[in-house]
Formats: sequence, structure tokens, C-alpha cells
Amino acid sequence: MGQLTINVNGHHYTIGCGDGEEDRLRSLAQALSARMKALVAEVGQVGDARLLVMLNLLLLDEIEEARGGMAPEAAGDGGEDRAAAILESLAARVETLAAALEDA
Repeated sequence: MGQLTINVNGHHYTIGCGDGEEDRLRSLAQALSARMKALVAEVGQVGDARLLVMLNLLLLDEIEEARGGMAPEAAGDGGEDRAAAILESLAARVETLAAALEDA
């Protein structure tokens, strides 16, 4: 299993990934960091946990818009179970990161 250390909002996180997925994860992390910087520029440093929640809400809103304005559970494209599993996995990761940030 591969690992990559990323920087988001001045904090370093070591993230596991499948072997060979490091470049993709690095690219995603750079995009996430850029979005976080834009969010911080807009609302300020309001706390890492709050920023992560806000950023995830913005990203989920973009997903919903890309699906034609339908909520993930109402997409009806046959991929509902997969989408739900992905969202649950992301939510668990966000909760883990938020807990780690609160403990830091």
C-alpha cells in the first residue's frame, strides 16, 4: 500500500492509497489545498474542523449540480449504492480528520 504526505491549510497528513495511485492522490490533494486556500481567503481561519465541513459541503453541492440538481440518494442512475458508499467513506474520513484536528 502506498502512502503520501499532503499539506492542507498548513497541516500535514499522511494518507494511504493503492500502489501506483500516488500521482492521482497528489493531484487531488493539490486541488483540495487550492480550494481550501480560496475558502480561507473568503471566510478566514475559522477553525480547521469548520473549514473541512464547509469545504465538503461545497464539494457535495458541486456533485449535486453535476447530477442535474438531484441529491445523491435521488439520482436514480443505478449507481446509488456505490455513490452512497463513497459518500459514507468520505464522511468517515472527514470525521477522522476533524477529530485529529481538534486533538492537535
